[in-house]
Formats: sequence, C-alpha cells, structure tokens
Amino acid sequence: MSLKFRVALFAFAFSFLLDVGTKIAIDANLSYADRVPVIDGFFYLTHVRNTGAAFGLFSSAPKTPRLVFFIGVSIVAIGIIISFYRKLSPGDRLASLALGLILGGALGNLVDRIFRQEVVDFLHFRLWRGYSWPDFNIADTAIVVGVGLLVLELLAIEGEQRATDELDESSA
Repeated sequence: MSLKFRVALFAFAFSFLLDVGTKIAIDANLSYADRVPVIDGFFYLTHVRNTGAAFGLFSSAPKTPRLVFFIGVSIVAIGIIISFYRKLSPGDRLASLALGLILGGALGNLVDRIFRQEVVDFLHFRLWRGYSWPDFNIADTAIVVGVGLLVLELLAIEGEQRATDELDESSA
C-alpha cells in the first residue's frame, strides 16, 4: 500500500467516521433545536437539520427534486475527487490528505441526505455583535480544510515555479 494511499485513506476514514459518530451522538443526546453552551456567548452544540446546501441554499425547493439534485451532485463530486486522486504523483501526501478529507466530508453529508433526507448540523458559533455563523458539522469542516490545503499546495507550487523561472531567466 503506497504512502499516498495510506494518507488519503486515513484522512477519509478519520473525517467520515468522526462526522458520522458526532451526528449519531447529537441525535442521541440533543433534541431538535436544543442548544448547549460549550463556551457561553461564543460556541454552542446545537441540533438543527439542513435540507439545503451551504447556508441553507435551496432549502425551500421541492423535496424530491432537491434530494435528487444534491445526491447527484455529491456522486459527481466524489467521482471528481477520486479522479484527481488517481492523477496525483506517488509522493504527493498533502494533496492526498486534502482529497481524503474532502471525500470523507462529501460522503458523510451524502449518507445524511440518503438516510435522513437532510443534513444534521450541530456546531454553532456566535461571532461579533451578535452575528451567528450558520450551523455546520464535521463533514463541512473536513471539506473546507481539504479545499484550503489544496489551495495552499497550489500556491506553493506556483511560487516554486515562479522562483525556478526567475532563476532560469537570471542565469541566461
């Protein structure tokens, strides 16, 4: 088993199992719409359901077309993630980690959509002046962290390429 595969598998399993486990714990321990302060005034555990996408987008669309759309988009996204993974070089651990996290998050929310017809969200932050960030879950976090890692890697590659180009130009 290659290092690239082990890194991606670990990231996938960690993010997916943590997402599913936390959603099960929230379902078992909090009633719908409950809010438990972890850091009063800043961070709460909640129990809400999101029938839409990020920030509740499309939540008012008709149920069956909405579910078909989100399940279809998730399946396409998973296919794209696997395709990107297969094109990585054997030593590309950072991109493997990122894609594993994104895959775990995508599959975690897909499982919710298939079995619950909605996504369980439970992390709630109040920021400044009473503004609350929309509730989210571990799958959402894994996706955002994975995308952030990919962006960092792309910026690093671009920076290395620019430095190499500048060296080549100055030595010519």
